[in-house]
Amino acid sequence: MRRSAKLQLLFVCSTLIACGDSERRISAPVVTDPAVQRIVTLSPHLAELVFAVGAGELLAGVSAYTDYPAAAADLPVIGDAFNVDQERLTLLEPDLLLAWDSGTPAHVVDDLRTRGFRIEVIATAGLVDVPLALRQIGRLTGHEQDADRVASVFEHDVEVLAANALGTSSISVFYQVDARPLYTINGDHYVSELISLCGGNNIFADLDGLAPLVSVEAVLERDPEVIMASSDAVPDAFVEWDRWIDLAANRYQNRFLMPANEIGRATPRLLVAAGAVCKALASSRENREARMND
Repeated sequence: MRRSAKLQLLFVCSTLIACGDSERRISAPVVTDPAVQRIVTLSPHLAELVFAVGAGELLAGVSAYTDYPAAAADLPVIGDAFNVDQERLTLLEPDLLLAWDSGTPAHVVDDLRTRGFRIEVIATAGLVDVPLALRQIGRLTGHEQDADRVASVFEHDVEVLAANALGTSSISVFYQVDARPLYTINGDHYVSELISLCGGNNIFADLDGLAPLVSVEAVLERDPEVIMASSDAVPDAFVEWDRWIDLAANRYQNRFLMPANEIGRATPRLLVAAGAVCKALASSRENREARMND
């Protein structure tokens, strides 16, 4: 499960780099259709969003790596983002396919539409997109009230986290997506939004591309006070940094693993990830202050 979340985080980064907005914004206006009875999702997090709005009973098939909630993991798998088993998909007789704006390749969407499938494209690039996606799926499935309730809770809790971080001192953060090669995130990525929400400062927010490749030297030069990685990065996620004893994050002992499944998918569970980021940054400030007072 952890591997799938990391793959999804890397995939959204690489796909958005490869595809411009003009190619990705391929969704049609949302039309509520009470006749929709069978849905197939083309990304793991979309299945989770369907369940989140209370429409899980409509889900007939899912994509590879779908593992949450447990009921979704037991459904037929129709392939992954790049390869859809057309025969299996046809046998499921879906009324609606849900595609991922920044993950399902445009040619896959176009091909499925040509074959007569109805597709709605769901955008989940930033924090603001999560409640929008919930409400969109709610309208499509006739679960508007449940979707609005879940979306409103998400929006409220994000506001609370932001309010709690007001007045805290800024602290610089390096988020490590992968160590070999060394990938990070720029300021447009929703994980960077989580860091900012909690009063942190992504040291590579200024770079181009959602998931820029960086060098060890660049990290050392920007000298982050905190290093974060997802918990699927194996126990030695930070071992490469052990030799740089003067790195601020090492001096302050500020290296933290974030929950992989929650931070890897743009769903309501991002609130769990946000809480973990805020808690880590609060501890980081305490560690920094204690070290500076020694």
